[in-house]
Amino acid sequence: MEAVSTGAFDVGALVRTVVALLLTVLMGCSPAQAPGPGAVAIALEPVVDGLENPLYVTHAGDGSGRLYVLEQPGRVRVVEGGRLLEAPFLDLTDRVLSRGNEQGLLGLAFAPDFAGSGTFYVHYTGRPDGRTVLARYRLKGGDPYRGDPDSEEVLLTVEQPYANHNGGALLFGPDSCLYLALGDGGSAGDPENRAQNLESLLGKILRLDVSQPGPYRVPPDNPFVGREGRDEIWAYGLRNPWRISFDRATGDLYIADVGQNAIEEVNFQPADSRGGENYGWRVWEGSRRYAQGEAPGAVFPVAEYTHAEGGCSITGGYVYRGKAIPGLVGTYLYGDYCTGYIWGLTRANGEWRTARLLDSNANITSFGEDEEGEVYVVDRRGTIYRIVPAG
Repeated sequence: MEAVSTGAFDVGALVRTVVALLLTVLMGCSPAQAPGPGAVAIALEPVVDGLENPLYVTHAGDGSGRLYVLEQPGRVRVVEGGRLLEAPFLDLTDRVLSRGNEQGLLGLAFAPDFAGSGTFYVHYTGRPDGRTVLARYRLKGGDPYRGDPDSEEVLLTVEQPYANHNGGALLFGPDSCLYLALGDGGSAGDPENRAQNLESLLGKILRLDVSQPGPYRVPPDNPFVGREGRDEIWAYGLRNPWRISFDRATGDLYIADVGQNAIEEVNFQPADSRGGENYGWRVWEGSRRYAQGEAPGAVFPVAEYTHAEGGCSITGGYVYRGKAIPGLVGTYLYGDYCTGYIWGLTRANGEWRTARLLDSNANITSFGEDEEGEVYVVDRRGTIYRIVPAG
């Protein structure tokens, strides 16, 4: 998700966003475009509405079936049995700086042992200056409906030079390490080339061991341990990774990175990767050169679309592993914030193929998974949808 922030901003991005939003209004609730060859017809089914700027939906992996929704101002809400509970699970509005489209409560991840430990992790932009904050929390008195805001343990802070490009994704990988995706620090064009600078945590995916009490530890097999660069870094060369996810069946990592002027991209990291990939920004925007300089060993996207095709800001999703839509299994779903388009990405015989599956009118800030692998769409205007078969 990307739009004008309260810091320095890109006028070109503003114009693209306004045009795309006008297209969205004109589309209204138009039906899905006819799917391409091999594509599956899908629809969106409302689950709950009335949320304030929702940015993410996830589950706790505790067998409860509950969903947890992030509201940008700093609240985590609970959805149980298709009903939005009135009392928030967690309220951090006293410490979250939420301005424009790109600051606020951005990430939530429940520990793999949450059912026993009651531990979870949050990523937000903190008052008063918008710095990145990664913190650990616990349940209040063991109550599964209440997180304790007073239990906060700040594990990491990162200064942010501008108000935009904060990334946001926070999730546990198949290896039980915690992954945090951060943008390049903002403005336009990564003016300080932070994404390629291995001494900066900006424009990176970090991999942390939080399995023990106290501060995080660096996994000894992180790619830059013992080498030049910050030990926390797992991958680099990213502009604004707005949602990353692991395929729950294979362990492969998908990274959606928001473009600058022309290209939105999906990057892929196979499950057997040892990390250290350079995804090319700011030298490369997708498969096109953006700036002079070097991006050693640049890895190019497996899928991309241009702003001329009707988009302006990619929102990463999930590989579908649910049961409701058998023909969709193994398809990576992603969308565009401005147009509401949803695509499906598949790979066969080493070849990647995309198909546009749905033209929605949603401002897609995120996708999400439930415990059963069904996939949801988050509309910034306040609604959570479930992806279902069309018809």
